[in-house]
Amino acid sequence: MKLPLKIFIINNMYLGMVRQWQELFHGKRYSAVDYHDNPDFALLAQAFGATGLRVEHPDDVEPALQKAKGITDGPVVIDFIVDEEENVFPMVPAGKGLGDVIRGLS
Repeated sequence: MKLPLKIFIINNMYLGMVRQWQELFHGKRYSAVDYHDNPDFALLAQAFGATGLRVEHPDDVEPALQKAKGITDGPVVIDFIVDEEENVFPMVPAGKGLGDVIRGLS
């Protein structure tokens, strides 16, 4: 079946959230989070008959989204390459409640 799915990968070459926790709560003692040997997900998508796009620069985001929007006869995978140490906020630390949310580093 050729479903017109759009799949977005936010790719920092790490297990992103696990790396972030190890950075913020464990003194940057990284363990088992480096995924620099991952395949090229855009090429992998193409190997399975989907459209694969790779975005490495901010200026290429909008054109890739427009191209994906125009593809309606099958799935599209967009592999967005982001900075390795980019963090995701807000986040709730382990064992904490919503009142303890971290909104960012200051």
